[in-house]
Amino acid sequence: MDIKDFKGHIFDLDGTLTRSNHVWSKIDEDFLGKRGIKVPEDYFKQVSAMNFEQAAVYTNDRFSLGENIQDIMKEWFDMAVYEYTNVIELCGNAGEYVRKLKEQGRKIALATASTEELYKPVLKRNGILDQFDCFVSTEQVERGKGFPDVYELAAEKLGLESKNCVVYEDIVEGIKGAKAGGFFAVACLNDHYSHDWDEMREIADEVVENGEFPVK
Repeated sequence: MDIKDFKGHIFDLDGTLTRSNHVWSKIDEDFLGKRGIKVPEDYFKQVSAMNFEQAAVYTNDRFSLGENIQDIMKEWFDMAVYEYTNVIELCGNAGEYVRKLKEQGRKIALATASTEELYKPVLKRNGILDQFDCFVSTEQVERGKGFPDVYELAAEKLGLESKNCVVYEDIVEGIKGAKAGGFFAVACLNDHYSHDWDEMREIADEVVENGEFPVK
């Protein structure tokens, strides 16, 4: 079956629909830099599948910051809100692809680690917020994107079984989580995770490169 023929399409946000991974890298650099810490090579990969609170706890513990978790989250959040509201653009032809799916009567969901205050402004400013049937966040489920929980919740909200849905992800943990739940998984390759490309190609059912989705 062609990926466009599936009834449900579940999209990750950062790095899949939007060119926003660099924003989080910058936030990491600025946040840790203010504390005299250089960002370790594995840090971004470690926190990429976590929600805000999980990442804040991890960061506080890993670097022995001894800070209030809520204060860490607020500092990150304030930096991110500006970028998502005013700066971030869509990947490649992602907007055209989402609109085409909607025209064909497909159901569309967002499954993200980002909060509503971030994903709604960026999707609205880029003209595709109204194309989505539902939005789910990893904050609503027990486990992160290395597991199928958030995709299963999205499918449930769409009224579909996993076997009838495609999951689009740019991290290998997301691909693994989707496959574990019985979803058709599409790896959206971008430079931010180039070190995982080989593994993602091997695990995923299909691959999208540089945000060029199969519109035709």
